[in-house]
Amino acid sequence: MRGRRPNKPEPGLADWLESWHIDIWLLMLLLAVAGIGIFIQYSASGHSIDGVISQAQRVALGLVVMAVIAQAPPDLYRTVAPWLYAFTILLLVATLLLGDAAKGATRWLDFGVVRFQPSEFMKLAMPTTVAAFLHTRRLPPTLLTIAATLLLILVPAALIARQPDLGTALLIVAAGGFALFLGGLQWRWMIGALAVLGAAAPILWEHLKDYQRQRILTLLDPESDPLGAGYHITQSMIAIGSGGTFGKGWLNGTQAKLEFLPEAHTDFIFAVYSEELGFIGVLLLLTLYLAIVGRCLWIAVRAQDTFQRLLAGSLAMTFFIYVFINMGMVIGLLPVVGVPLPLVSYGGTSAVSLLACFGMLMSVHTHRKLLAN
Repeated sequence: MRGRRPNKPEPGLADWLESWHIDIWLLMLLLAVAGIGIFIQYSASGHSIDGVISQAQRVALGLVVMAVIAQAPPDLYRTVAPWLYAFTILLLVATLLLGDAAKGATRWLDFGVVRFQPSEFMKLAMPTTVAAFLHTRRLPPTLLTIAATLLLILVPAALIARQPDLGTALLIVAAGGFALFLGGLQWRWMIGALAVLGAAAPILWEHLKDYQRQRILTLLDPESDPLGAGYHITQSMIAIGSGGTFGKGWLNGTQAKLEFLPEAHTDFIFAVYSEELGFIGVLLLLTLYLAIVGRCLWIAVRAQDTFQRLLAGSLAMTFFIYVFINMGMVIGLLPVVGVPLPLVSYGGTSAVSLLACFGMLMSVHTHRKLLAN
């Protein structure tokens, strides 16, 4: 008598998401951070339900873009990387020539129906292009390969810095630099680059704009002008320090409510969050961010080829730099450079471009599993 074959278990949510190339663990972590962002946005925006709805819509759009990008295999992104890079360079040039100026910077292209920030797309194009470029070359990279890669990185970074948007320019350099580092860049080249950068610091200082120099000087001594250049960081540190261990409670923060804290719903939203939810809340958010980075690095380690490994690793480390720079500037460890807190600060282009990067990471992970089977 033949034994009865065991019933095949019904596919669960994780299996269904995997069939659509969505990594459930990464998705849950991203939704948790985005949920915190929407939760604190209500308080930071002055109890504006319109701001909350707008942020939720932008996150939803970003999730749709992420899901669409995850469907394509990584080889497709390696193929289109040069075209994506060239197209984004053209957009950056168009921004300098025809861009919409706001607050002394020309960072936006406005086509009437849609208004967007082209530099955000370079955050996606840069690591993809550098990873594709290094994929076809001998690693560790030779001096010629390093020089060519640096040229790919510095051209868009210079265009973005001229907008001016030094914070985003630094993120672009970091995104490409991480891919080069993960490609096996030798330590002697990195030490040499730091030495050259240190020697060129006086020259770079002369080319900084007055407000950029003031931000660096304010970082060194924020108390020198507490009502002027040091106002942002002084109010931010007051908000963070007053949160204590458990915070003042949601909607009970005073720095943003009484309008002492500028840009409370964008660049300085972490100060609002810290004041209302305290050290415990900050610890929760940091844990979620570190879990996202860890998951992304795990995906990079398990990637099947050089392109996928470099792409996933550089995206993971660039996300970490996003968090590090924003929190560092809000607590006074770094100059104020206008970098949003990922998925928490208010902003549409940033959220969509960031979630598009996670779509690429999911593509690397889920298509690898299909090939392995």
